[in-house]
Amino acid sequence: MKITDIFTLLGGLALFLYGMHMMSSGLEIAAGNKMKSILEKLTSNRFLGVGVGALITAIIQSSSATTVMVVGFVNAGLMTLKNAVWVIMGANIGTTITGQLIALDITAIAPLIAFGGVALVTFVKNKKADAFGQIIAGLGILFMGMELMTNAMSPLRESQQFISMISNFQNPLIGIAVGALFTAVIQSSSASVGILQALALSGIITLPNAIFVLFGQNIGTCITAVIASIGTNRNAKRTTLIHLSFNIIGTIIFVLISMLTPFASFMASITPGNVPAQIANVHTVFNIVTTVLLLPFGYKLVNLTYKILPEKAGMEDKMETKFLDYKVFNNDFHIGTSAIIITQLFKEIENMLTYVTANVKRSFDLIEKFDEKTYKKLLEDEEYIDYLNKEIITYTTNAISIEFPVEESKTIGLFLKAAGDLERIGDHAVNISSRSLRLYSNNEHFSSEAIEEIHQMCELTAKLLEELNVKDRKELIGIIEKVDVYENKIDDANKQFSMNQLIRLKDKKCTPEHSAFYTETLTDFERIGDHGLNIAISFNEIIDHLTLLNGDTE
Repeated sequence: MKITDIFTLLGGLALFLYGMHMMSSGLEIAAGNKMKSILEKLTSNRFLGVGVGALITAIIQSSSATTVMVVGFVNAGLMTLKNAVWVIMGANIGTTITGQLIALDITAIAPLIAFGGVALVTFVKNKKADAFGQIIAGLGILFMGMELMTNAMSPLRESQQFISMISNFQNPLIGIAVGALFTAVIQSSSASVGILQALALSGIITLPNAIFVLFGQNIGTCITAVIASIGTNRNAKRTTLIHLSFNIIGTIIFVLISMLTPFASFMASITPGNVPAQIANVHTVFNIVTTVLLLPFGYKLVNLTYKILPEKAGMEDKMETKFLDYKVFNNDFHIGTSAIIITQLFKEIENMLTYVTANVKRSFDLIEKFDEKTYKKLLEDEEYIDYLNKEIITYTTNAISIEFPVEESKTIGLFLKAAGDLERIGDHAVNISSRSLRLYSNNEHFSSEAIEEIHQMCELTAKLLEELNVKDRKELIGIIEKVDVYENKIDDANKQFSMNQLIRLKDKKCTPEHSAFYTETLTDFERIGDHGLNIAISFNEIIDHLTLLNGDTE
């Protein structure tokens, strides 16, 4: 090969990858939020899961993108590990569509296809038309890149040294290693299979030479998900292990089949003389057959990942978020990203609410009977609440910087308001406990009547906060009405108890200092109710935005 041939090869690869990227971006825009809602609503039905995984991957042209998305969903708690296994199996089937498209060999009209797509983007000012224009232009550019790679590699037919090296691919281990390594480097099995087909179009490689490289490419494509799982929770890492084990098991099965049977000859006989089609067919058969064979053993694969990656015992209690995963901002695949972000924020807000609710209860317990251990725990948790608020602010800021549609950005921003209100509730709990400390230090306490009234206020705020403590976003429907009932009761109680306190002060049943402490404590509980209602309003707006996003509004 001349230096110009190498430049042409690299240029062809660039066009091929850019064409794939254009198709993926166009399909993502055309599909809108529907793909995310499909995955969110995925049931435990294995056949449905495989079908959804295959469909999504066929649409976005990348099993890596689907798997990275699934890793994020599992890490966010949006999808269970047992559901993820079916989607991953389906993703391996869906990724074969690119090879089948390439096998059609429409390089002669590729420039015309690219021109048609660009014309649609340029002259039709419509979001949907722009998306479909990208898809069409991407397809044309992909085939133009394919033709450039094929022409650039044609001189290799005359190189005995290269042909000798290629023939060594008949050694299964060498072929698998080459395929896995090359695919890991470019992080796309579709692209690496396309390059293999380009070699076949140039007449350099035959199916028997290529078959073990093809098997290795299925293993190499897992590298993207492996990278995406770094820093995630253990279930997300197990999701990656499922993807890797699926392809390794499939490779072992098909290596044995290829060595013990005339598998390569049989596949070649289906489309004689068309090696690119033969490669595409083997790629498709590999993934479909492996899925069919492993489908009954999906839960076994899940159990295997638990044995490889068991739960950690005695993990250190570090100050860290429970659900926020910044890795979601590091990949280029934005399909499902907003769904992951919203789910993580929702779960982290609920995590924050758990600590806030506990501190509100502790603040009353300290009024009733001061305990230094309880007071210390309250302050420790208040520090963690402040930490969570700062982390949610940082995470939300990162999320809003992504160019999501306006409604998605608004939804994400609402979690910021909810976190701020929770942080203020935590501050009011600290205010109440600080007064308890002052009373305890002076060997003083509220009257039994005052404690009983504070107990009623505490019960009302606990019920209000309990209404906000939901496990599913569907439970947020009608949340304002539910919370408003208790917020009004808190306001009424505050007025009545304040009046009672004035009567006690008039009757000299308490000191002016104690009366001031009591009034401030009632105000803190009343403010907790106000902030709780603010959170309910934020939650209600979130539901409204999500309903709009998941509707036919594109």
